[in-house]
Amino acid sequence: MRADTFVTLLISGLSGAAILFLVGSGLTLVFGALRIINMAHGSLYMVAAFVAVAVGARVSGDAGFWLAILAGSAAAGALGGVIEVTILRRLYNRDHLFQLLATFSLVLIISGLVRAVFGTDYGRLQPPGVIAGSVTVGASAIASYQLFLIVVAAVVAIALWATIYRTALGRLIRAALADPELLRLSGVNVTLLFTGVFCIGATLAGIGGAVIAGYQSVSLGIDVDIVVEAFAVTIIGGLGSLGGALIGAALVGMVQSFGIYYAPKWSLAFIFLVMVAVLAVRPSGLFGAAER
Repeated sequence: MRADTFVTLLISGLSGAAILFLVGSGLTLVFGALRIINMAHGSLYMVAAFVAVAVGARVSGDAGFWLAILAGSAAAGALGGVIEVTILRRLYNRDHLFQLLATFSLVLIISGLVRAVFGTDYGRLQPPGVIAGSVTVGASAIASYQLFLIVVAAVVAIALWATIYRTALGRLIRAALADPELLRLSGVNVTLLFTGVFCIGATLAGIGGAVIAGYQSVSLGIDVDIVVEAFAVTIIGGLGSLGGALIGAALVGMVQSFGIYYAPKWSLAFIFLVMVAVLAVRPSGLFGAAER
């Protein structure tokens, strides 16, 4: 393989991993604290993407792009809060099958609402000129937006780490990850904490959906595509492990990028082969712990 081809595939894999980390970290955070398997996580990603495109179409200039990113992320976070309060709060102590059925129903409902509100046309967010072109790395021309996606994921990862390990809220979240019942007995309003955690997870999915709108066309169905890959990321890394989400996203992103180059028809299969191989050795994922 030529060096420029390798660099191109590497950056493509990292940019794909960046989106998968944004979505997967929210998914694993929600599962770790709330023990909810949220099939509708990809729907929040899709809503953010459509909102970002809609706002970008109405507000011109570079300011419109940044406003679209904020609006899409906020819309996903707000919708996540509504879903948690009205539906998921009643499912915390239910069997995972009920959670799957309820959240899958949400996938269908949200898809129908998005179709009714935004239509079925493809849309795309126009990025600012500074990240719309390309940069030369050696002999390779790399899309600036791919580097932007990597930077966004890195900033979010650092901010998420600082929140979890350097703030009072983070201490409560880690306690909820470890033993929510003991935390409840200590006098903490766990119900409100769970709502906050779900909103954070939804916002992370929203950031992923909003920024991807500037890289590829947005259409109905992107929710299913991303949630399948995000679940692969969280299962490989370990459900409930943010570090695992980062490693899992990197693995899936690279396997997908190089897999498409060498065997396009088998690229998705390679992801699940990696997942099966990891689960055969560590049933809880690379960094996951056995479910309580």
